[in-house]
Amino acid sequence: MPELPEVEAIKRVLSPQLQGLVIEDILIRRPEVIAHPDGEAFRTRLAGQSFSGMERRGKFLLLLLENGDRIILHLRMTGCLLLTPSDLPEEKHTHLIFRLSAGKELRFTDIRRFGRFWLLQKGEEDPYSGLEDLGREPFDPAFTADYLRSRLGSRKKAVKECLMDQNVIAGIGNIYADEILFAAQIHPARPAGSLSGGEWERLARIIPGKLSFFIEKNEMTPEEYLETKGQDYRNGPFLQVYGKEGQPCPVCGESLRRRVIGGRGSTFCPNCQRE
Repeated sequence: MPELPEVEAIKRVLSPQLQGLVIEDILIRRPEVIAHPDGEAFRTRLAGQSFSGMERRGKFLLLLLENGDRIILHLRMTGCLLLTPSDLPEEKHTHLIFRLSAGKELRFTDIRRFGRFWLLQKGEEDPYSGLEDLGREPFDPAFTADYLRSRLGSRKKAVKECLMDQNVIAGIGNIYADEILFAAQIHPARPAGSLSGGEWERLARIIPGKLSFFIEKNEMTPEEYLETKGQDYRNGPFLQVYGKEGQPCPVCGESLRRRVIGGRGSTFCPNCQRE
């Protein structure tokens, strides 16, 4: 599933290209991908509107309209957003197409069909998407060790699970939780309440640093993004532990191990990250 660095990469590629384009029509093949309002209201409300840009909040994309409305999108497991020439052959599993001015189309594909759109009118409250429940962004100046300790420091849950709690930290998923905890030399199964003040300080520094690093590595041109169908995230060569069970630790050489924590596979070094 795309996490914060991947969603940020999508925003940076698409936002400048979308700005000023007008929505001429919307083809809805899978109405269930529109969670609010219903499909016909979604199509009618957006026809004739123009994009002003995009923002990111956690793992959510926000497509902003000139009149103040906003489209909220969560890609979930396999969702993908492509801005294409209208004559480009469609990808399989294309469920929604925004037909735009200048001969462009914004296409949403999703193999597993878990991704969802919400349309919020200017000033409309959002009890639908979960966006309002998100915790702090890792790049917020208020994202500090004190904030982490106040929200997580008394929990008995594994720290790996706590880092993925979107109500506390917006944007971290399974991949980057493993990478962050490895960099911090903290075992993923340790109860969050067992962390010291120094370890919370370390996490508050490493979390935004690691995410910034992977945002930079995921950067691509619009041409590269379209050519790879929006699926060629470039973090793979730079991951140190995620998905590398049995390989030598890049720091000490010990074999990396995998354990299921909170229902998610977690890879760690038993030497560098002592339990």
